[in-house]
Parts: sequence; C-alpha cells; structure tokens
Amino acid sequence: MKQSIDEVKKIFSDVPITDVMSIIKKFKNDDRKGVQKIIKQYQKKYSDFFDEKKRIDNISFYEKKYYEKGIKFIGGIDEVGRGPLAGPVVAAVVILPQNCRILGINDSKKLSEKKRKELFYEIKENALDIGIGMVSNIVIDEINILQATFKAMRTAISKLKIIPEQLLVDAVKIPEINIPQEGIIKGDAKSISIAAASIIAKVTRDEMMRKYSEVYDGYFFEKNKGYGSKEHMEMIKKIGPCPIHRKSFIKGIYN
Repeated sequence: MKQSIDEVKKIFSDVPITDVMSIIKKFKNDDRKGVQKIIKQYQKKYSDFFDEKKRIDNISFYEKKYYEKGIKFIGGIDEVGRGPLAGPVVAAVVILPQNCRILGINDSKKLSEKKRKELFYEIKENALDIGIGMVSNIVIDEINILQATFKAMRTAISKLKIIPEQLLVDAVKIPEINIPQEGIIKGDAKSISIAAASIIAKVTRDEMMRKYSEVYDGYFFEKNKGYGSKEHMEMIKKIGPCPIHRKSFIKGIYN
C-alpha cells in the first residue's frame, strides 16, 4: 500500500538535506502529482544547499589563505552606522573556528532582518570570540566619523579574550593596531569572518536604535535606524534634534 502524500512529505522533511537524494530515488517512479511536486521541491532544496556550500567556500578564500600559513585565530572586522544622522557607530570583530561553515552568512545589507537575527545567534553560538565597540554621536561630532569608526574598531578588538593573529578588515586598515591586518574592498561579501562581523554589528546597532525609539519618540528610529529618511528629516525640521543626533551631520537640515 502506498504511503499518503502527507506521509511522503514527512519522510522528506525528516531526512537531512545531504541524504535527500536517496529518498528521491525511492519515490521517483511514484507518478502521483503530489509526490512529483514534493520531489521537485526537494531537488531544488538539494541544489540550493550545495550552491550555498560552494558560495561559503568561495567567501572563505582569505581565511583559508591564512590557515594554510599556520594561523589559527583570524578576526574579521566590520562596522555599521557611518552614514546615519543619529546614533552611534558600531564595530564588531568575530573570530570563527577554523573551517567554520555557517550557511547563509553574507554581507548584512543583503540579508532580511529575520535572517540577520537568525544568523546573529548562530554566529554567537559558534564563534570562538566576539568583540563589540561603539562610539557615541557626541564623540563622532568631536573627532569625525572616520576617526570614530577606527576608535570603535579598536575598542571591539580590545574586548576580545583571544588575541587575533591576523585581522581581516572591510575596506580599510586600522591605525594604532599592532596586529597584522589586511584591508579587503567589499570584504563583507568576500570574507566569511568580515560578513559575520557585519551581522553582529548590524543587529547590535539596530536593537540599540529600536530602544532609542522608545526614548526619543517621533523620529521613527525603529524604522530608519537613524538614517536620513524623508520622514526622519521632516521631524528634525519640525521638532528639532534629540540628544543622539549627530550635529555635524544635520547641518542644513536644522540650524
């Protein structure tokens, strides 16, 4: 007696994606439309899984390069919040285990909020060490955003318990750091460690801005995260800045 469509669905859903081809072979001659539909769905899932594994291997190129030199602890660094009109700039450094493969890791800007949060917790669970640094809007106004970004990155590194042997940094090189470092243009899309750091920094800052929205009502920080959206700039003109606005960034909007 043939299994019902629901039973077939359960069989497929219970099998690890790496083993799904053996189940497809078992049911490939079942000509029921429902079964064939399930097979097509899982063929795609299987293909997508191995495409993603290949992508992760590709963005682990820089890490592999240093692992092959005998370096074990590689810190990927990225920041978020250079462009907003309000709030801090936040940097993160992440040290992943050698040959770590967390599927889905990518430049945080390419991920949905839901996916970023899922990966945030998976990265925290798997990482050997994570450091987070942040610099307030007041300091940003005092020393400029570039120097504030470097300061946030140095602070993040100082929070680590493990001293990295090599740093991979998105786009820049950090001054006043004695650890070897390599700046990688668009590093959050080319290095798994930098991509992990971009996710940690982004989720951390977004949560801060959500909390700020409860304190400073009316600026829609929960939506715009401090960036210069139309409604955000209109509220600055209407009610003026709040304590977390960057004065050097809102010249011309509010004087």
